[in-house]
Amino acid sequence: MKTMTTSRMQAVQSPVIPIVGELIRTFPGTISLGQGIVYYPPPPEATDLTQFFADPTNHQYKAIEGISPLIAAIKAKLQAFNSIALDKQCIMVTAGSNMGFMNALLAITSIGDEIILQKPYYFNHEMAIQIAGCRPVFVSTDENYQLRPDAIAQAITAKTKAVVTISPNNPTGAVYSEEALHKVNQLCRDRGIYHISDEAYEYFTYDGVKHVSPGAFPHSNAHTISLYSLSKAYGFASWRIGYMVIPENLLVDIKKVQDTNLICPPVVSQYAALGALQTGFDYCRSHIQAIASVRQVVVRSLDSLQGLCTIAPANGAFYFLLKVHTQLDAFELTKRLIREHRVAVLPGTVFGMDQGCYLRVAYGALQESTAKEGMERLVKGLQTILA
Repeated sequence: MKTMTTSRMQAVQSPVIPIVGELIRTFPGTISLGQGIVYYPPPPEATDLTQFFADPTNHQYKAIEGISPLIAAIKAKLQAFNSIALDKQCIMVTAGSNMGFMNALLAITSIGDEIILQKPYYFNHEMAIQIAGCRPVFVSTDENYQLRPDAIAQAITAKTKAVVTISPNNPTGAVYSEEALHKVNQLCRDRGIYHISDEAYEYFTYDGVKHVSPGAFPHSNAHTISLYSLSKAYGFASWRIGYMVIPENLLVDIKKVQDTNLICPPVVSQYAALGALQTGFDYCRSHIQAIASVRQVVVRSLDSLQGLCTIAPANGAFYFLLKVHTQLDAFELTKRLIREHRVAVLPGTVFGMDQGCYLRVAYGALQESTAKEGMERLVKGLQTILA
């Protein structure tokens, strides 16, 4: 029998969240500080608006780029919150912002091209680049997980097609400064490459720190691809709706990609998304304030790990990335924390942090009482294991 050829998928890492999820199920009672989700559901207006899906025509294919009422609501939000005026830019509704990232990759690259990721990186971005037949080029952030524009500039080659930034950041919780984002955006413009800006956590900032959208910078419209998601802010994870803001010259190619993979975003989810956006940021604000209170519980608990861990500032999203002072493998440490102390985190190796032991702590899904118990288990577990 002829041997089957090796697929490019051999180079793609396996998703870690299902692996950790199976470990959690094996040890009942485990508190998860692992998956990046929020504790609250979508607003009632989201499900209320799905009644409009009853129109018989909604069971047919709709526009590749999304239904017009949702596009209009997104446009209004972009202008009001992100200061993006849509000058020669287009909106594309997607099945989550991960799909938007893949759409962008397939539209702007050829096999063998390079995409620059900041390290630590979001693992689905690295996986998508491998799946697309491209090469991820990693540029390390600084000791506080902030951008290093000079290092990014040095990493650009003739094969580079884009620089990716995520702010607020997954997995670090870092929020990039306007100055640093502007330098990266200007660098991309000067070098004739794209700046892909993932802003899925745009609303989740704390202690007076503000979110900045590179797509709002002057002269950024022709080279900036901005990705957004309803999954976090509106408790919308399983509805799978995100959207992209793209230069108009990419619209035809991205429609080709989306028509092939999806045809159109699920229409019932689009109506729910319309209902969510119509409630506006007021719905999100009170929930984000509650998450900010949980964050304070996490911060106080992490203070007791000083000496055992290095903990960088994290003013956004709902993550901390700990550098643990140990020679233990991060995944082995993760498994021991679940088995022996019933608390789950994610190992930093899946985010590219393979030099040293790193753990991502996520707190968006927790109430204060659960967060307190989970952090007590984490602190006690690390103190016990590292002793």
